[in-house]
Amino acid sequence: MQRDDFIYGRHATISLLESDQSDRINKIFLLENIQPNFARQVETLAKAQHLILQRVPKAKLDQLTPENHQGIVVAVSPIPYAQLADVLDKAKLQEEAPLIVILDNLEDPHNLGSILRTCDAMGVHGVIIPKRRSATLTDVVAKTSTGAMNYVPVVRVTNLAQTIKKLKDLGFWIFGTAMSGADYRTWDANGATALVIGNEGKGISPGVAKLMDATLSIPMVGHVQSLNASVAAGVLLYQAYNSRHKLEE
Repeated sequence: MQRDDFIYGRHATISLLESDQSDRINKIFLLENIQPNFARQVETLAKAQHLILQRVPKAKLDQLTPENHQGIVVAVSPIPYAQLADVLDKAKLQEEAPLIVILDNLEDPHNLGSILRTCDAMGVHGVIIPKRRSATLTDVVAKTSTGAMNYVPVVRVTNLAQTIKKLKDLGFWIFGTAMSGADYRTWDANGATALVIGNEGKGISPGVAKLMDATLSIPMVGHVQSLNASVAAGVLLYQAYNSRHKLEE
């Protein structure tokens, strides 16, 4: 089994055990001398779902993954990707205008995991990534997202530009980031909206950039005039949330 078939870390594994994707679990490896309270929590969830649980020494967990597993590793079937229709159906079920994040060749799995965590917190209905030159759903992403990967549908597409054109045909407004864009604090994300976050070093690719309906900028006063991709996504998505959930006066 490949490393990408393991989920590890307490938050990520408990979130998986409690989610509707728990049927992906093949086996749970739990540290034999782990804290009793956590052991009981895992054992209760495993028993309720008739899952195989094995108590193992730390050496076995270290063999399964060199990362910080925090005493638990779960063997899972390959992580499923969603379809665009699933994302639109999720928004329809929640009776909300769809809000989608499009990641244009984002390469760092830690950034992907962090963005998924923010997407879950801010009510994003789904994330779209390209099949090539992009971070994918892995154990690192699962741990970094602290379980959010189990709740935010991720769609892989062959061609981002064609997908964006399809979204525009469906009535979506497409927003991206640019130094010359409008101040993000004026952004109204009501209605069917997609936000494009570019590559960590190169930003949004030229072919995708020309499809934007509008661009946004984040004012900065420091010496470094750029933000980490996941931080920028967090700032922008919080504004999207604010514009959709006005405080009552």
